[in-house]
Amino acid sequence: MSPNLSAQRAKQIQDQELFAGKTWKWSPYPWPLIDSAKEWIEDLGQAALSFYRAVDLLYRKSWTGQSILRNQDFQVPWVAEYYDAGKPEWLIQHMRSDAVRTSLPLVLRPDLLPTQDGIILTEWDAVPGGIGLTANLEEVYEISRDQTMVDAFATALLEAAQDFGGIDASMVIAVSEEADTYLPEMKWLSTELCKKGLSVEVCNPNELVIQGNALLHNGKQIQVVYRFWELFDYENIKLIQDMAGLVESGSLVVTPPMKPVHEEKLSLALFHHPRLTSFWAEFLSKKDRQILSAAIPQTWIIDPSPIPAGAYLDGPFVKEKPLTEWMSLSRASKKERSLVLKASGFHETAWGARSVVIGDDVSADDWAQALSDALTNYPQPLYVLQQYRKPRAFEHDIFQENGKIVKERGRVRLSPYYFFYKNSMHWHGTLAAFCPADKKIIHGMKDGSLFPAV
Repeated sequence: MSPNLSAQRAKQIQDQELFAGKTWKWSPYPWPLIDSAKEWIEDLGQAALSFYRAVDLLYRKSWTGQSILRNQDFQVPWVAEYYDAGKPEWLIQHMRSDAVRTSLPLVLRPDLLPTQDGIILTEWDAVPGGIGLTANLEEVYEISRDQTMVDAFATALLEAAQDFGGIDASMVIAVSEEADTYLPEMKWLSTELCKKGLSVEVCNPNELVIQGNALLHNGKQIQVVYRFWELFDYENIKLIQDMAGLVESGSLVVTPPMKPVHEEKLSLALFHHPRLTSFWAEFLSKKDRQILSAAIPQTWIIDPSPIPAGAYLDGPFVKEKPLTEWMSLSRASKKERSLVLKASGFHETAWGARSVVIGDDVSADDWAQALSDALTNYPQPLYVLQQYRKPRAFEHDIFQENGKIVKERGRVRLSPYYFFYKNSMHWHGTLAAFCPADKKIIHGMKDGSLFPAV
């Protein structure tokens, strides 16, 4: 089989602006997906849609004091308390407004790890980077599709803009300073969208101005903002509250919607929460529940609230005994520390693996300190604890510095992109991150590789 990419071509591409400042190894081939994995990823997209809608419903019933079950009076005010923890009041009220009540992210990207026991889902990203990068890499590797990622993104944007004339709407991709690493790929993406007839510019959100009931960029009214900033960064987005007001008045669409409920890893813990089992059974199909149950590792919310004497925490065991407080995990053996501690969301450490601590990969003292910090800092950020499931090792052809191809052993993270339009999630494009087998945390790194999966 002839390579999709030569070493010379890879070097030329690496020097392009889209990849400036990013360093990784290149492969002559994309990552191969077997048919059963493709079918599973397709099914996961529809399960994701059902899950996000159920999360919205769960949150709404929680904060309004309604029963979460149809034929039983069962309220769970604590669910909304978790989601609202650490958020400013204006953002909570915006998330609860009718304007965004049922709004969903335009793009969803899960992080998937193939293990010996199947593919697991470690988190969802509702503001995912890599859309332009992956779309461009598919062109580089000459991957042919009926509809490209750019086509899918254009379709989703046009549907979001349908109340403003669709193709006639003016749009911006607003990239914050905190996210400026992704600025080159967003500029490339904007250029490609404009080739398809859309009016899309890239700007910093602080370049936007408001006059009356209109949002302007360079004097032109903007109807759709594709938000590429994290909500925890709200203090650095000077017009963010005013934009929320424009959304509520119906004169602007901001997508993904400014709903922190969509950006919290604690949703994975709620999926496994024993008190919510009946809710998920009512509002998710059996197939969706089976997919999500198999994919989502057991996850728990690190809540420092004291519990009554004689009660136990829903959590892992230490020395075959249930927990009565989270700090008891500091006495866990190395084997029992096969756990991942990470910020749930709404914090600068909650993305890019910045907060991730793997229990059996650090010393007992460091593990104890990480637990203590998580409890002390609650709810800014709120932390979750997740079972660690070791990714499988694979071999894949990788270019060396001299241009030779060598089979390297490593582990892979698959990040498929789902685009929301026509009331469904559509899978278009997958980014594979292939890292050395000795790395516990798999992400983009200079001694790893990035390429599309097909």
